[in-house]
Amino acid sequence: MSQMPQQAAPAKCPSCAEPLESGDLFCGACGYDLSAVPAAPQDHPPLTMGAPGVGPSGVDWPPPEPESSSTPAAPHLPTDLPGTDSGGKPLPASAPHGSPVPPGSPVPHGSPVPSGSPAPHGSPMPSGSPVPPGSPAPSGSPAPHGSPVPPAAGVRFDRPPVPDDDYALQAPDPRVAASAAGNAENTGSTGNAAGAESAGSGAAQVCVACRAGRVDDDGYCENCGHAQPRERDHMEQESGPVAAVSDRGLRHHRNEDAFAVGHTALPDGTPAVLAVVCDGVSSATRPDEASLAASRAAGEALLAALPQGTHPQAALHEAIVAASHAVNALADEPTSAREHTPHQNAPACTIVGSVVTSGLLVVGWVGDSRAYWVPADRSSPPARLTEDDSWAAQMVAAGLMSEAEAYADERAHAITGWLGADAYELEPHTASFKPDRPGVVVVCTDGLWNYAETAEEMSEIVPADVALRPLHAARVLVGHALDGGGHDNVTVALLPFPAPPQGAGSA
Repeated sequence: MSQMPQQAAPAKCPSCAEPLESGDLFCGACGYDLSAVPAAPQDHPPLTMGAPGVGPSGVDWPPPEPESSSTPAAPHLPTDLPGTDSGGKPLPASAPHGSPVPPGSPVPHGSPVPSGSPAPHGSPMPSGSPVPPGSPAPSGSPAPHGSPVPPAAGVRFDRPPVPDDDYALQAPDPRVAASAAGNAENTGSTGNAAGAESAGSGAAQVCVACRAGRVDDDGYCENCGHAQPRERDHMEQESGPVAAVSDRGLRHHRNEDAFAVGHTALPDGTPAVLAVVCDGVSSATRPDEASLAASRAAGEALLAALPQGTHPQAALHEAIVAASHAVNALADEPTSAREHTPHQNAPACTIVGSVVTSGLLVVGWVGDSRAYWVPADRSSPPARLTEDDSWAAQMVAAGLMSEAEAYADERAHAITGWLGADAYELEPHTASFKPDRPGVVVVCTDGLWNYAETAEEMSEIVPADVALRPLHAARVLVGHALDGGGHDNVTVALLPFPAPPQGAGSA
């Protein structure tokens, strides 16, 4: 198929000197109409060039300016526009002061060659002198300003220098960063009642690596390509005076912990706060789903039972039973699914929860997640409020081993109680206390208490202003576990216990 010939565009715009692409009809910078540029004259035979730096009479010309090593020279470049200088203005018909340049005489350095006068035979053009019409550019000299430079041997002379980084990032969209900053101020970083969903999910998510790119639906940044952390890798939530933080840790590939926090009121108007923390059993199938289902079910059960007047200890017992049913339901898979994966066991998790009302502290648990009591007055003794359902705890209770020996054994963390369809028997543990002083209840998984096992060690790492800044204190505790190695998922919830009313009993 025949095509109409197209005039080659100049290498640079005659108006603004911006680089042009081959085939451009208008300058992309100033809009100059390139179709108005007259075509270069055709069929001018090339002139034979003499030895570099020597004129026809043996006169040494000034050496040409050094050529950039990044731009190779091409022989027989097309000539400049007829009758114009490097800025597109008409060339004078004579040399300076009205004297024409005699044929065969050298042109003074820096003086333009008159239009129509060929360069001296065998002499290179002086540095800074434009090439006269019809003459090819000397080999090794830069192309005249405004001259069209077609591609030669696959080399682009109008291409900007390539940066050292072969994968340089494109400029970020400022609208994305601005909208993300506004969304961060409006929504903050929080979780839902189960601590697994982030607020403001409809807003555009910004990459955590480059802080500017938009995140695709597949979880990767459109700007730098980094994979984004999953929303359960780090979760935070604050509900009234209670707060919780959960983190994946430094060694696990996912977060198998979950939590639920909330606050409500009893029928008499007394405020009540609650927290539930669950730890998925890693050796079971889908432990992350088990902990999420259990924490949601228990949190919803407590928020429904407490306003109806159910005693907090009974409400917590029923919440653990509801959590067990939710985890058991995960094992009800189709028969075809069990045929394909017969080796898989039922999902399982541990659970620990606490309810704090005026003058009453209730805890409940199954497994080895724990609750601690830390008084506001650190001169008073702290206490551990739960007993583990674990091999080590059984050895200590039976008097067969000391606590130090039992927890040093590799079987120490083998649990003897959990929520799941294959649990031996569901035995929720509950206990109630009436502290006679203000303090805080620390509800956590073993990802934290492994780095502060005793009540005294836990008391030392809880910030003194925990009652005023519970979320900050929870972050500090998670940071303590990460600084210690972060070998497991880390989850902690803090429930401040207010000063009890007069006449309250002691814990």
